[in-house]
Amino acid sequence: MSETSQWNVINPADESIFLTVEPTSELEIEAILARMRAAQQDWCSVPVDVRVKVCGEFIGAFRAMKDKVALDITRQMGKPLIQAMREVDTMLDRAETMLRLAPAALTDDILPPKEGFRRYIRREPLGIVLNIPAWNYPLLIAVNVIIPALAAGNAVLIKHARLTPLCGDAFVEAFRNTSLPPDLVASIHVNHGTIRKLIDRRAVDFISFTGSVEGGRHVYEAASTKLIDMGLELGGKDPAFVCEDANFQYAMENTVDGAFYNAGQSCCAVERVYVMRSIYRRFVDAYVAEVEKYKVGNPEQEGVGIGPLAQAKAVEFMEYQVKDAVSRGAKVLTGGKRLPGPGYYFQPTVLVNVDHTMSVMMEETFGPLIGIMPVDTEDEAVRLMNDSPYGLTASIWTEDIERGEALAERTNAGTVYVNRCDYLDPELAWVGIKDSGHGCTLSHLGYQYLTRPKSFHLRVRTT
Repeated sequence: MSETSQWNVINPADESIFLTVEPTSELEIEAILARMRAAQQDWCSVPVDVRVKVCGEFIGAFRAMKDKVALDITRQMGKPLIQAMREVDTMLDRAETMLRLAPAALTDDILPPKEGFRRYIRREPLGIVLNIPAWNYPLLIAVNVIIPALAAGNAVLIKHARLTPLCGDAFVEAFRNTSLPPDLVASIHVNHGTIRKLIDRRAVDFISFTGSVEGGRHVYEAASTKLIDMGLELGGKDPAFVCEDANFQYAMENTVDGAFYNAGQSCCAVERVYVMRSIYRRFVDAYVAEVEKYKVGNPEQEGVGIGPLAQAKAVEFMEYQVKDAVSRGAKVLTGGKRLPGPGYYFQPTVLVNVDHTMSVMMEETFGPLIGIMPVDTEDEAVRLMNDSPYGLTASIWTEDIERGEALAERTNAGTVYVNRCDYLDPELAWVGIKDSGHGCTLSHLGYQYLTRPKSFHLRVRTT
């Protein structure tokens, strides 16, 4: 694809062309960056409390756009409309939380008194932050960076995923209806080659990337040669361990929802479940019955719980994983096939007789497919949960909170839940280990990655 090629956004529900995207020209990008650099120089001198107040106007401005943005999300990537509406609300709640955390996170760190000196450390903005969000939660992933970056005094250049370009534009439109100075937020529509050029000439000062491991490695490799810092969120193969003393119905229902919400297209979705053998058969039977309650279909219709996958290649990969597992001895208890007709639909699928020789238990699926394994001991469960190239989240299900906490301490993941899953608390750091990522967003710690420390060492007396 050439640098100037337009592309079509396909509605995955019916495979029609929803939108044709015109790329942002390199000349236009140069003008955007020049204006952005000048605007950021002024913005960084604005007091933090004023920046927070101005950014807070975004909440009402975006809420006024909720219905249109939600429908655009559904038609770009296939999420059921009710889930798209919830994403808008959750995004706005997350923005409010990050703005509330900003003053304390960005306050000067005053060192203990030392005679004749005044010493403190200040968090200063980086400059222009390039935000490259993924399509699966196109608002939530983007806001993790946009709001705290602006509150910290940066400018933000958004290059949204090719499947969801309108989401980057929606942020820009909302900020236009606030008192935020112009040119601090911009959205561009470009391909990977143009991003590489921006990196090669150090046109930006920080990059936040959410996407595949392969994509993250390419961007990280390019950025590292120019000494540009990065944050990476690259996915997961998140496990759940259901203990014999778990609240059975609660654990079953929540691990189903954690696996199949948004058609499983979440980096922190439950993708493999380990169950103590004493409750395994009962758990599997209940799990399948719960999964079979899902209505699959047009995401704009009421009552639909699973819409299409966002891309045709996702359906093909799920077919591969099911075929690979069955060839190695797995059994399909429900689902296992694409739906006939137009659209990228795949039946919600449950596999048993699975093991770690199978792709479905080791490679990220990113779709409505789960493998369930019995285990005999806690040690076996921990070993299997940690047997993964990923490490984003994991969940433990037990009524004994001390047991759950002890198991969580042994589990290798950036976030370990006890009795919940597939959830981001914006007051907690969002981090991944191993192939799941690098850096941190959310919480007060997220501000550290969008600023740099500057030390002030002042001798107040020279006599």
